[in-house]
Amino acid sequence: MTCYIAELPDTFQCLILRAYCCGSFFFGVKAKCILSYEEKVINSAFLEIPAEYQRKLNIPNVEKMSAEFTELIANPPKVSYRDGHYFVFDGQHTIVTRRAMNGGQDLPIICKVYEGLTEEDEAMLFSRQTGVSTPLTAGAELRAALVGKDPESLAFVKATESTGLQIGLDSYRAPWKIICIRTAFKEYKAYGADLYKEALTMLAKGWEGDPDSLRSGILQGMVRFVALYQGEYDPERLVKRLQTIHPMTLVRDEKSLSGTVSYKYMMLILRTYNGASRRFNLPIKQ
Repeated sequence: MTCYIAELPDTFQCLILRAYCCGSFFFGVKAKCILSYEEKVINSAFLEIPAEYQRKLNIPNVEKMSAEFTELIANPPKVSYRDGHYFVFDGQHTIVTRRAMNGGQDLPIICKVYEGLTEEDEAMLFSRQTGVSTPLTAGAELRAALVGKDPESLAFVKATESTGLQIGLDSYRAPWKIICIRTAFKEYKAYGADLYKEALTMLAKGWEGDPDSLRSGILQGMVRFVALYQGEYDPERLVKRLQTIHPMTLVRDEKSLSGTVSYKYMMLILRTYNGASRRFNLPIKQ
């Protein structure tokens, strides 16, 4: 069965067209405007869920899907046939729901089977899936992109870790761990690796990895502060001044200011940096 690009989900279309426009290689061959799959009936016992890039099973989601399930809107799981195995890269919860509705027993399921994909290809497709499925968390999306060896994602994590901080793919708060992944990635892409690393280094040294210092607003404010005053501020002074207050002080004081989140936290960091000093006082910038 041949499926033309116009018939594919938006995710596939975007990936193929982007690869085609860049003249890059995709799925192991030169990108083309045609991607083929074959519909097969496969027993669920033979469908494997790759732990390397798939998210954890969401039981409440399965229960909700079971209660609302209808064949009229059910989509066939998307499966990659690789190395003699059927790997599910889209439709894990659909498979588990069907099994649950069959008394917990395995059953035949119609699947869209693609051949020629690498594990990296599968992971990238999983990270960019759209549609009616539960949206991926930022951690799940990034983890899949890393398995898929996405260059920008790999560079982002490398830049973050070079400052002594880590990306919290599991979304659990802990010292030295950034869990506001989408915010951090957005700042990285907006300002570039060097400025991003400089800002994170100030946070890491100033508050020694305190989870409260790695909140989204504070991170945005620090990046904006560094962007505005790079080459003007004294890093050593900034670190020492940050150590005199708890990051939650900024969270509390932010509520009394007006403006965007990044602007408000930038102003609070500037206020902290300046203190009562006239010699090291920096002017207010927008």
